[in-house]
Amino acid sequence: MKLREIAERIGGRVVGDGEVEIGGIASLESATARELVFVEGEKHLAGALASKAGAVIAGEFAAAARGKPLVIVDQPRLAFARAAALLCPPEGAAPGVHPGAVVQESARLGKGVAIGPQAVVSEHVTIGDNTAIGSGCFLGPGVQVGADCELKANVTIYPGTRLGARVLVHSGAVLGSDGFGFVRDATTGRYTKFPQVGRLEVGDDVEIGANCTVDRGALEATVIGRGTKLDNLVHIAHNAQIGEDVVIAAQTGISGSAVLEDGVIVAGQVGIADHVRIEKGVILGAQCGVPTNKVIRGSGMLFWGTPARPIREYLKQLAVLARLAKKA
Repeated sequence: MKLREIAERIGGRVVGDGEVEIGGIASLESATARELVFVEGEKHLAGALASKAGAVIAGEFAAAARGKPLVIVDQPRLAFARAAALLCPPEGAAPGVHPGAVVQESARLGKGVAIGPQAVVSEHVTIGDNTAIGSGCFLGPGVQVGADCELKANVTIYPGTRLGARVLVHSGAVLGSDGFGFVRDATTGRYTKFPQVGRLEVGDDVEIGANCTVDRGALEATVIGRGTKLDNLVHIAHNAQIGEDVVIAAQTGISGSAVLEDGVIVAGQVGIADHVRIEKGVILGAQCGVPTNKVIRGSGMLFWGTPARPIREYLKQLAVLARLAKKA
């Protein structure tokens, strides 16, 4: 693509030669004359201009720079990601059903659907246009998958689960499995399984990492909101309500009936107990622990430790402990 076309598509303006042809993206160190790079700060601008890259995406700080074509934007990293989507679109599977797949007659497939070998599509499944189902996937009865989705190899989706449009699910994920719900008999000490007959609803533009597990609701629904991103190895239990544009890093566990409101950021190895509410925009640092029924509030605030508390409070407490240790 010509640089000016890229700039138009990502909302930037060109400084210099907009007719230069760009064929890909790269780092500053490896870029060639047909590749695009980006810088977020002025301290890296000189290195970008001295690189072999064909053009540079940068902020207003670079508007007066010369020596290489530039695309000036407000958010260089975001613009670079959008340019990458234009220059390096994912390789889609060829439409059609592989001879080794099993697709029930009652399943409804949209236009351009691709189903790989050894995939199983059960009764009354609905798959939207241009969705790709990878090899070895299992879609249980009544599953609904929206348009332009991609399920990588060996994804398992339990009956009744609903996925919106443009959902990406990586290999090994299990969606809609039974929640961990049991009732203890106070007399005998034995456990009886509590009904797990709800469903899982996943919104548009969600990405679910490899080997994630998301349980369906016990009686109602577990919900993953639009635009939310799950890293690998995340577990979300039954009845949890995850808002829009939530980001959850690897090895985090979210217990039953927890609520994470829109824009929450959760770092790795965080443990969230049942019936917790994490309010809009809160940031939980790595290895936080949030006890049962706790409410965490403060948009943009960083919480740390177990039990989770504001980072300044946490650091003050650590300093006090350090002083006490010296006196001991």
